[in-house]
Amino acid sequence: MELLLPSGEPVTLPTLLSYRSYDPLAVRIVFHTDADGRVPWVFARDLLAQGLHRPSGQGDVQVWPGAVGHEEVLNLALSSPEGTAWLRAPLHVVAEWLERTHRLVPAGQEADGYDLDAELSCLLPGTRPRPLPRPRPLPFSGPADPGGAHRRSK
Repeated sequence: MELLLPSGEPVTLPTLLSYRSYDPLAVRIVFHTDADGRVPWVFARDLLAQGLHRPSGQGDVQVWPGAVGHEEVLNLALSSPEGTAWLRAPLHVVAEWLERTHRLVPAGQEADGYDLDAELSCLLPGTRPRPLPRPRPLPFSGPADPGGAHRRSK
């Protein structure tokens, strides 16, 4: 990805996008800031998917499509108490990566295999906690990590 400085100048920021089928609603982005620096962010996969087509998100994470010259880009604004970062990546690269996550767990099927009512009842007074159910196994047809999809971009 590119980090846009306050001057508008882009700086390449090595980035790892990852997805785990056992946490199907979330995507993870880790920004590698220097030899030892890693800045992780986790947010909704649906937010990223919507941001490919229209401005999406409120607050800490906002995503929207745009263009730089003739290239379509995906803009990502991340806010924290330390400040706000504006990043961008080639839209087609993120769209291809996101498509791979949808092959692992199709959109709309993220909660399949979970008894949400039973899990919520564990939060009510008088109920005893119990371990979470194991997610149903998914057929693997992606990258080297059978638990998820990864994409590293520069």
